[in-house]
Amino acid sequence: MHVLAVEDEPAMAELLRSVLAEEGYQVTLSKDGEQALEFAKSTRFDLIILDLMLPRKDGFQVSRQLRQSNIQTPVLILTAKDSPGDIVRALDQGADDYLIKPFSLEVLLARVRAVSRRGDIPQPVCLRLQDLTLNTATREVRRDHHRIELTPREYSLLALLMRHKGRVLPRSSIVEAVWGFNAEIEDNTLDAFIRLLRRKIERPGAPKLVRTVRGVGYSLQEQDA
Repeated sequence: MHVLAVEDEPAMAELLRSVLAEEGYQVTLSKDGEQALEFAKSTRFDLIILDLMLPRKDGFQVSRQLRQSNIQTPVLILTAKDSPGDIVRALDQGADDYLIKPFSLEVLLARVRAVSRRGDIPQPVCLRLQDLTLNTATREVRRDHHRIELTPREYSLLALLMRHKGRVLPRSSIVEAVWGFNAEIEDNTLDAFIRLLRRKIERPGAPKLVRTVRGVGYSLQEQDA
């Protein structure tokens, strides 16, 4: 089993590497959140052990962006942050388990075994809202059986909205997921892409799908014609 351990303290990183290697795990170490995301996007891991207090990107950002990138590798948070708010936030943003430092090595290994047994979270190949479908394997989008041609950015935007259909996504979250965390885009760029997407996926006389929530963001859900 291949584990990505994300820890910026050298002594703790070496402890994790040593303990996990003794149990037969292959271990890759990462010292910051940005590097961890690059590793996770380029290599197939069975488990990610993730600190929260990291340079460049913190663990909350890493966990959230993993899920937004459809990387469903189980994540075990290993951190000194012990407040209920931090625990709830980490779990809500995609983590599977949470272990507070200092910890028992026996408990750590038990958590590793338990979380890794869950495997990747199944993701639907075909996303659907009424007669609008998006096939994540072929990247084909159709409405009422008619194929819709989208640019890569339009496709990423629609896929994000469809994965969270019925939920209002804040503008900042959409920009971060579609353009990247450090993207510098004009304030109206997202609005322009939403307009383009509407022209392609919505039909005259058919229920509107993209809903604007002023001052907040956008959601995808059936509305009255």
